[in-house]
Formats: sequence, structure tokens, C-alpha cells
Amino acid sequence: MKMKKRPLSVTLISCLFIAAGSVGIIYHAEELMELGNKTETLWVLLVRILAIIGGVFTLLGSNRARWLLVVWISYHVGLSMFHSFSESVAHAALLILVAYSLFNREAIAYFRKK
Repeated sequence: MKMKKRPLSVTLISCLFIAAGSVGIIYHAEELMELGNKTETLWVLLVRILAIIGGVFTLLGSNRARWLLVVWISYHVGLSMFHSFSESVAHAALLILVAYSLFNREAIAYFRKK
């Protein structure tokens, strides 16, 4: 059976999430290594790991992982509401880009059950 070709938009968004998750873990590594980790730090680790998992499985064609990435960036849009206006706008724009990239016609065909 012929394997479906992954759209470039899916590849780029998946790699973006893998990179964001990895960089986030590295950025918070010192906090994660401290004794008596705070709940917030563990939450940050979980969120970063979810970004990596979502990116990897989206590359592999998992429809659920595609939705995980949209939920992940939506969560960040919500969080950014407590920060600056420009951060909120940036996250909202990223949500639109991610949603379009993962739900355009080519992406829908790629994620359709084989």
C-alpha cells in the first residue's frame, strides 16, 4: 500500500513543537533538578513533554496528536491572557497558523484513516 506523503506544513509545525518542547525543558532544567520540585515546575515539564509527544506523533500521522498540538497552543493562548497584550496576540497568531497548517486540505487528507 502506498504511504501518504506528509505535507510540508505538517512537517514544519511538528518540528516547531518538538523544538519548543525541547528548548523549554533545557531552559527549565536547573529548576527541574532542584530538590523539592515545585508543582509549577513539574507542570511546565509535563506541558513541554506533551509538545514533544504531539510533534513526534503528528509527524507519524496521528490525528489525535494533531488535536493535542491545537489544544497545547490554545492553552498557551489562555495563559498569555495574563501577560502582555503583544504576547497574547503572538500566541493567538500562532494558534491560527497551527490550526491552518494542520487542518488545510492536504493535512486533512494526510491524517485521514489509512
